[in-house]
Amino acid sequence: MTTNVPADLDSAAAITAAFRERDYIADRALATSVFLSLRLDKPLLLEGEAGVGKTELAKVLAASLGTRLIRLQCYEGLDVNNAVYEWNYPRQMLEIRLMEARGAADHATAHDIFGPDFLIKRPLLQALEANGTDGTEGEPPVLLIDEIDRADEEFEAYLLEILSDYQVTVPEIGTIRAVRPPRVILTSNRTREVHDALKRRCLYHWIDYPSADKEFEIVLARVPNAPESLARAVVSFVHRLREADLTKVPGIAETLDWAAALLALGAKELTPEMVDETLGVVLKYEEDVRGVRGTNARRYLAETSAQR
Repeated sequence: MTTNVPADLDSAAAITAAFRERDYIADRALATSVFLSLRLDKPLLLEGEAGVGKTELAKVLAASLGTRLIRLQCYEGLDVNNAVYEWNYPRQMLEIRLMEARGAADHATAHDIFGPDFLIKRPLLQALEANGTDGTEGEPPVLLIDEIDRADEEFEAYLLEILSDYQVTVPEIGTIRAVRPPRVILTSNRTREVHDALKRRCLYHWIDYPSADKEFEIVLARVPNAPESLARAVVSFVHRLREADLTKVPGIAETLDWAAALLALGAKELTPEMVDETLGVVLKYEEDVRGVRGTNARRYLAETSAQR
């Protein structure tokens, strides 16, 4: 099945350009995956380490499409009540008391308190109904199912059912079906393997840490006031950190935060003292900070300075 793609996103090159306008630097392979996801109307599963830009891609895609982003953050124990819908019990109880006060309680039916007015719509139901059941025209929303690997396998199986037919059944109301399915982006940090059945339903792309040149571009785009020499030094140092034995290596988000922090401190260059003082911006574990600060920081800085 194919679907309409907006004219300004009708190729991988157009997507690359649109994303770059929003300071997201996508290589051709990633842009091609996004284009095919739009053209074939298939969910796109993005895997990669934390901080490489998976969630940001969904935000930029929604902005490029000029549509709403609906985000479902996954976690252990996520269930239908938090992901799809639940009933507004306090409002239902209030309605029952009002009917009792009017003397209408004896004639009440389930439909009086189990209707759309009492339904709390969670992200999946919002995404199915948006630009769908009301018959309005426009671009469907982008549904971001973030960190699907953190959810239980039971929820993953339920999600597969929803993504197969883009519909959900509420027993008291009936089946709610999307007229135009949302654009779906799933992300995974690969803390566990996503089930093969869900992977088969999706297009797949692995987002790796960028090359130094690409990350330099990203820093200049997202922290435009940073001097080029400082941006290059930050990127080189972060790449050296990724080769070290750390509990958690820094992602692109940490590179950007570090560049912004150094800029806020008025730094013009990366010095050993500045590295020691700001390591907590780029490293998030005390043992990592302790292991890098001091002698190793100076050694890494000397190595990266020699390479630039």
